[in-house]
Amino acid sequence: MSTLSNNKKIHICASSDCDCGMTRRDFLQMSAMATAGAAAPMLFASDAMAQNFKGDDQPVKIGYLPITDATPLLVAHGRKLFEQQGLKAEKPRLFRSWAQIIEAFVSGQVNVIHLLSPATLWVRYGSKFPAKVVAWNHINGSAVTVANDINTIGDLGGKTFAIPFWYSIHNILFQQLLRKNNLTAVTRARGEAIKPNEVNLVVLAPSEMVSALATKSIAGFVVAEPFNANAEIAGIGKVLRFSGDVWKDHACCVTFLAERDLNDKPEWSQRVTNAIINAQLWTRSNQVETAKLMASSGEEKYTPHSLQALTKVLAVSDFNSYEKRGVIAHPNWNQRRIDFQPYPFPSYTEELVRAITQTKVEGDISFLQKLDPKFVAKDLVDDRFVRKAITAAGGPSAFGLPAGYTRTETIAV
Repeated sequence: MSTLSNNKKIHICASSDCDCGMTRRDFLQMSAMATAGAAAPMLFASDAMAQNFKGDDQPVKIGYLPITDATPLLVAHGRKLFEQQGLKAEKPRLFRSWAQIIEAFVSGQVNVIHLLSPATLWVRYGSKFPAKVVAWNHINGSAVTVANDINTIGDLGGKTFAIPFWYSIHNILFQQLLRKNNLTAVTRARGEAIKPNEVNLVVLAPSEMVSALATKSIAGFVVAEPFNANAEIAGIGKVLRFSGDVWKDHACCVTFLAERDLNDKPEWSQRVTNAIINAQLWTRSNQVETAKLMASSGEEKYTPHSLQALTKVLAVSDFNSYEKRGVIAHPNWNQRRIDFQPYPFPSYTEELVRAITQTKVEGDISFLQKLDPKFVAKDLVDDRFVRKAITAAGGPSAFGLPAGYTRTETIAV
């Protein structure tokens, strides 16, 4: 099993319009939430006592970014699966950055979100906001995409490469690939020379990545779908490696709920989880229909993406062309480009903690050094609701899961 080193300086995106990156302003806003998070439990307790109900009449307020990671939340809304559980659901609210969605979640503007799995560590332990992972949203679903004249990771030496967020599986896995190829991740000011054994990392909004690749301001990017598919379809770039081919069946985004709801409204929390798990089960067998529901041509227009791009990600399973080009290093893993299974394996959370604590990230990371992987796997995740939901949906086998809910993490760079 591979390990990660922490010897790199990290850059904060300078753009205030960053869709999935973190600007310096965002970081200051999120840091300020730490104080608010510490005071939150008293406020939430008062609210719960004043309302005095089970929570069934609390509307589901979804916050999401327009990426395929949000699929279960959007499918649950679009197919009225929350209503089937006796809940009310407002129209999902689209956000342009992870900082925005976290701020809205902490302030109570939204109460059901998908969030990058490493970012949940920051929210719970960095800002001390009481929230927990209740399920995974999906597995895999990201890729390294490069300019057409780049053929190997080694070819990225001396070039600039974009990542969407520092607290992301994308950053962790890409830096593993760099180290495997004897390259060093750095951050250089504009115009500053980049050595042949260095790769200059910048945080860039996913919506800007394809155009940045087209103008050659970056040599590639690693990000969630369907931006990789968009670059392929436009002929601007090509996939060099799928993230799930580095860390087998890894989580990327997870479903995150506040502890105030888990503790004070367990019936509501269970029904929300049921709807999301049912959405994943439906999506597994209805990939084309899912693409139609989420596309810009769909009735709800949940995302700005074309049906062609979403279908390429969700429905195409023929990887022969990728295997011939050497993109797939582990064909025996038999993975889809993106797949859906909701159970949050403790082994993944433990390995994630080890990985992020050995990965250089921006800001005060002293809290990361204090985290014990086994403690976090039990404390960050509440699997009570997802276990019941999976059982009601047909059991672990319906999602291709082992009956004992255990697995060994496989990372093969």
